[in-house]
Amino acid sequence: MRVLVVEDEPTIAAQLAEALGTAGYVVDLAENGVDGHFQGSDENQPFDAVVLDLGLPRMDGLTVLKKWRAAGRGMPVLILTARDNWHEKVAGIDAGADDYLTKPFHMEELLARVRALIRRAGGHASAELVCGEVVLDTRYSRVTVGGQTLTLTSHEYRVLDYLMHHPGQIVSRSDLIEHIYAQDFDRDSNTVEVFIARLRKKLPEGVIETVRGLGYRLVAP
Repeated sequence: MRVLVVEDEPTIAAQLAEALGTAGYVVDLAENGVDGHFQGSDENQPFDAVVLDLGLPRMDGLTVLKKWRAAGRGMPVLILTARDNWHEKVAGIDAGADDYLTKPFHMEELLARVRALIRRAGGHASAELVCGEVVLDTRYSRVTVGGQTLTLTSHEYRVLDYLMHHPGQIVSRSDLIEHIYAQDFDRDSNTVEVFIARLRKKLPEGVIETVRGLGYRLVAP
């Protein structure tokens, strides 16, 4: 899953990138509102969630959010606000934010809120995503099959994570590429097939279907 962080404070941005990356997310960073708006507006660079600071240089976060929503960009957005600026929270929610967090915040709470936003966007109520015997616990980035823990590489986990968030849906190779690689990463579409092949060796037979000419689909055998 891919997350855009729009934060102008270098220390906070670095901490967010490290925590989200450790949790299994692909993270793109923007340090001002103009760059953040541009990255979030690109339909060819889809994000599963956005962490958006409201106090940004060049274009404030509230304006960025309003522009995204006016353009039909529907990705879940978590806004960061100053502790005492309750009016910013109200304005952010009214502008289309899905959740908010006040600074300073505990990183575990932010991660929990991001997980919840992504789950809700995919129609999932639980922190555990289930497909037959396969269970992906989004809280701990852990996958089990029949109760036995699987050992996955970071990219194998990201591929399975995206498929588990979209069960029964056909997911194209290009979709997977966009959601498992950061924007500045040297992407190779052939590696997706490698990750799928590796996952099939570790998962029950038939869990990942190939839909000829279209992509892949996760099904419960």
